[in-house]
Amino acid sequence: MAYLTLAILPVALLIAAANDLHEFKIPNWISILLIATFPLAVISTGAPLSLLWQGLLLGAGMLVICFSLFALNVFGGGDAKLLAAASMWFGFAAQLEFILVTAFAGGILAIFILMFRKSPILPIYARMGWVMNVHQSEKGMPYGVAIAIGGLWAYPSTFLFQIIFGT
Repeated sequence: MAYLTLAILPVALLIAAANDLHEFKIPNWISILLIATFPLAVISTGAPLSLLWQGLLLGAGMLVICFSLFALNVFGGGDAKLLAAASMWFGFAAQLEFILVTAFAGGILAIFILMFRKSPILPIYARMGWVMNVHQSEKGMPYGVAIAIGGLWAYPSTFLFQIIFGT
């Protein structure tokens, strides 16, 4: 059961990244799934219940920070919810790594997309609607991709992961 619950975060992050890249939207059900299954992950791995409270505290704190960024038009609402929900899973030990790698990946992603948007539209883009969406400058940044990169990078550093895999 622990292996199954530990697979939820990476799978959810990959789905969110793909959806954000394809549609510039992160469905609410992904953030809800991460919030709802986090307690199950804590219990199934045999982690101390203090990790549950730590996750709830981190998630609530990140929600406040991310929605402040949303209000300043820096983040999209889906990005804010996903980052807050995913933060629950990282605990204090891996939170900084998650945020730093996410920020770095977001910066690289932004540079790449801005350069891509300045390039001419090639005929082959017409066959891939999502590539045209990314190319259009009025669209935002698919920051869910950066969140997924940060999450996948930092996940092995989490207490939950280390309990099961002993790394």
